[in-house]
Amino acid sequence: MLALAGFAMILTFMVLIMTNRLSAITALLLVPVAFAVLMGFGPALGPMMLDGIKNIAPTGIMLVFAILYFGLMTDAGLFDPVINRIQRVAHGDPLKIIVGTALLALLVSLDGDGATTYIIVVTAMLPLYQRLGINPLILTCMNMLVGGVMNILPWGGPTARAMSVLHLDSSQLFNP
Repeated sequence: MLALAGFAMILTFMVLIMTNRLSAITALLLVPVAFAVLMGFGPALGPMMLDGIKNIAPTGIMLVFAILYFGLMTDAGLFDPVINRIQRVAHGDPLKIIVGTALLALLVSLDGDGATTYIIVVTAMLPLYQRLGINPLILTCMNMLVGGVMNILPWGGPTARAMSVLHLDSSQLFNP
């Protein structure tokens, strides 16, 4: 029953946002509370919310720190040598630029955070894509493809967070 309620909650959330009836932040706040009350968890809602915040806060803080840190590193030019190298090797060839985008995304996503990967790769490569007339959707696609592969590796961000939350090591998560 809870799984069906979860799917219904996600569907309700998506409909409310896509039809512009609620903003994303309002829907994220109101829809779960409404479903919890409908499912009979109203009296236990406060303690459940506090437990959830206690469990998720360290991950959230780490994510915010990573975004701020890598945003600062991008502004400071940390990734400029890699980007300049990609441009030199590519010589304006769109295919080589796309392969270079994948390699840059691969290097950046080693930290395990998809948000910082997007910040760095899109910030670095979008002006080059625009200058050469390459469809920017290819940039996003390359980010998603590389991120998808990196996220399922044992050292990927989502996998590491899953191991942390479930109190497992990689052999327990991957061997079954």
